[in-house]
Amino acid sequence: MPEAVYRKLVDTLFSMRFPIVAMGVVCAGVAALLAAKWRDPVFTAVAILIPLVTLGRLLVMNAYQSHAEGAITRHELRRWERRYAVGSYAFAGLIAVLNMRALTFHDPLMHLITVSIVFGFGAGVVSRISARPVICVISLLMATVPTVAALAWHASLPNAIALHTQLFATEAMLVGLIAILSLNTVHHLHCSAVLHLVTQHDLALLAKFDALTGLPNRLMLRERFQDSVSALQSDGVALHYVDLDGFKSVNDLHGHPAGDALLREVARRMEKTVRAGDTVARLGGDEFVVLQTDLGHPDEAQMLARRLIRDLSAPYLIDGKSVLVAASIGIAMAADFGLDLERLLSCADCALYRSKSRGKGQFNFATSADFGKLSSAAAA
Repeated sequence: MPEAVYRKLVDTLFSMRFPIVAMGVVCAGVAALLAAKWRDPVFTAVAILIPLVTLGRLLVMNAYQSHAEGAITRHELRRWERRYAVGSYAFAGLIAVLNMRALTFHDPLMHLITVSIVFGFGAGVVSRISARPVICVISLLMATVPTVAALAWHASLPNAIALHTQLFATEAMLVGLIAILSLNTVHHLHCSAVLHLVTQHDLALLAKFDALTGLPNRLMLRERFQDSVSALQSDGVALHYVDLDGFKSVNDLHGHPAGDALLREVARRMEKTVRAGDTVARLGGDEFVVLQTDLGHPDEAQMLARRLIRDLSAPYLIDGKSVLVAASIGIAMAADFGLDLERLLSCADCALYRSKSRGKGQFNFATSADFGKLSSAAAA
């Protein structure tokens, strides 16, 4: 499962406070009323513990929200998920204790109220946290299984009320049956949520990445540029506009499938040539862009351009045939033209045009004359 999808599933656990507060208030209120009526220490303990558990769950949710603003690793997400699980299990256990104790008394109205709490809790966990099925199922079973057992035990007790045994046995079966049906619902909701989020994640990738090479496209290039621009210094950014020399002849001689295979190999070579912090993007056709950041000296842009030309000009083996292409590069330095992506692309494109006009395997830096031509064209 992609980490982004997993994070969204965990986010659902911490996104709804009101149901937790509402269930905590109801359960604590019922336990307090029963404690006042029966003067029972178990009811009293439950009435005290439920607000404490509810408060603890809310504190964990608030802590997660504050941490979620930054980057969270998969390992950290698992830890937060376990913390949520502890609170859910504790609450489910208290509901079970409330019902088991209530069913030791002969008070049908009290039984109706406490068993209704189980139904409400079960419906809540299935609808809210089925995206994390293990927590959901364990919480559901912790609340229902002891309640079913207590109902069955209460049905076996002698009582003068007509159909006492049959009615309580039927109620035990109903609670058990609904729990089983809820487990099936959990499976369905979990599968639907995962399918929806994975599809959403894949569509987002398709929107920002080139389908052929897997490289970032123009949209993702812009996003990467904007994400890093606030931390960048103008003299530490270079944009390389790369165009393949001889690519059209590869398509003409060997066919478009061979051309596609060549583009994929070009993408792999470029990714290996640049540093981990730099971005390689495909704009379309045989045009690529490298966003080079954190430059210590302008000469580093020249060094990268030479490496790219060298690596991309080495022979390719495509469908068992040796294929040769070269690369021409235009470079625009942010120190000269500012931190504006479109302006850098346009200036680098002008420099690329000059490189191609001078032969294969050349690179040129954009100049003030290139920027002047762009300004004149925009004014016209």
